[in-house]
Amino acid sequence: MFSNKKHGCFSMLTEPRRVAAIDLGTNSFHMVIVEESKGKGIVEVDRVKEMICIGRGSISTKRLDAKAIDAGITTLKHFLLLADQYGVVRENVIAFATSAIREAKNRDEFLLKVREETGLKIKVISGLEEAQFIYYGVRHAVKLAAEPELIFDIGGGSVEFIIADHKKIFLLESRKIGVARMSERFIATDPVADNEISLLEQFFSAELYTSAEKTREMQIKRAIASSGTAQNIARMIRSMNGRDDEGTLNQSVFTRKEFQKLYRSVIGMSASERKKLTGLDEKRVDLIVPGLVLVNVIFSLFKLKEIAISDSALREGMVIHYLKTTWPGAERQEQLNIRRGSVIELGYRCDWDPRHSEQIAELSLQLFDCFQPLHGLDVHDRELLEYAALLHNIGTFISISSHHKHSQYIILHGELRGFAPAEVSIIANVARYHRKSPPSMRHQAYSQLKPRQRRVVDVLSGILRIANGLDRGHRQSITSIETECSDRTIMVRLFSQVKPEIEIWAADRMKTLLESVLDRSIRFEAVYSDET
Repeated sequence: MFSNKKHGCFSMLTEPRRVAAIDLGTNSFHMVIVEESKGKGIVEVDRVKEMICIGRGSISTKRLDAKAIDAGITTLKHFLLLADQYGVVRENVIAFATSAIREAKNRDEFLLKVREETGLKIKVISGLEEAQFIYYGVRHAVKLAAEPELIFDIGGGSVEFIIADHKKIFLLESRKIGVARMSERFIATDPVADNEISLLEQFFSAELYTSAEKTREMQIKRAIASSGTAQNIARMIRSMNGRDDEGTLNQSVFTRKEFQKLYRSVIGMSASERKKLTGLDEKRVDLIVPGLVLVNVIFSLFKLKEIAISDSALREGMVIHYLKTTWPGAERQEQLNIRRGSVIELGYRCDWDPRHSEQIAELSLQLFDCFQPLHGLDVHDRELLEYAALLHNIGTFISISSHHKHSQYIILHGELRGFAPAEVSIIANVARYHRKSPPSMRHQAYSQLKPRQRRVVDVLSGILRIANGLDRGHRQSITSIETECSDRTIMVRLFSQVKPEIEIWAADRMKTLLESVLDRSIRFEAVYSDET
């Protein structure tokens, strides 16, 4: 997820520290366990969820359900046992309670009972605190733009709205319109009746007036949604479009048109029919109805074109805030590049060789810059090349044999943060073609790319193949590269600390793809220290 890596340099690792963050929500209790260390940054170790529904019936009674309290305490005991098994000391277990517990008349009884039976001290946070933690968490997973964007988190009791960019918050709001609350208050029929949908729409519109007005004033066209409800909607849309195998949802996007198609097909279904839907959590079968209506209103009222998904929110924000305030030496989230940090973290998870990977990345970028007038790719493509180079060899964690294919698989399923799915696919394909066979339409992952994306993979993998050859002995001997280009030939001049015979031999064997892509022959010439 995070790293304090600076370009061309890795810090020495220190003793890692682990934190467990527990979120006691209206519908579910969640726990995430992370490890923080210098060099790796913040790495997720495990996460767990239980649908407790502690807010069941509390909208009308203002009291937490007795059976849910008992189930919740049992779950918390299991969470604490798991944290203990991962080596999290008790003082590094943090727990926050949100809407249902916040508003319950018997909340103090619940908090005391938890303290007596588990030793866990739970902090009840306000709606605005919840919104701020959500911002920290989303910024941890999604690359926010320089211009303001809308962030919203659909909980069981409340929905938080944030307008912010990558540096600054412009609006924090918490509205009591969570899906469990709305289901209890407005929905009494199955399938949901038209008048119930109408009442929900009117209530949502009234509650969201100020947030929508501010969003329209700032001409925001994209929103980022976190929470299980949003993720379930995204999964159902993927299933509807036949894209179930695309991997992580983080930073994936669905358009208003795609959502409308799902909405029209699902909103009139009965609960038994919804249970059969791919992508819908069985325990959200009832709660998804007010969630769909809410997202439909948000699209319309806020004049949005698309919604992106963040798989980080409150719990991750809790961790970031805790590290920031408790461990002064810990990473500062606002100073970090989440994309690079996520790449570095995946590398460490796969026991990579950082010196070799850094050398390959540096050589790849030099070659990219030298060849830029010929290939015409942009700075965004350059960034993806760097990440593919850093991760090209991680497949050796599984096996040396066919490790390029293993690298592709790990990247596709490694839950890289801050990337759109299409970007992950390009990185994975480039890493896959750093050796052995070149890109081919016979390969499914490559053939599914758009034409422009295939062109990017062709160029970047051609560059990566040569860069990989130029550190064939893992000596990091090549210090810099210069090129001279003619209509038919490219001369690549290699400045080296020693005579780079093995590097030139290896690069010569790997140059065919790039020669074909650039329509020029490539020659290598060495300039090494013995000559100066």
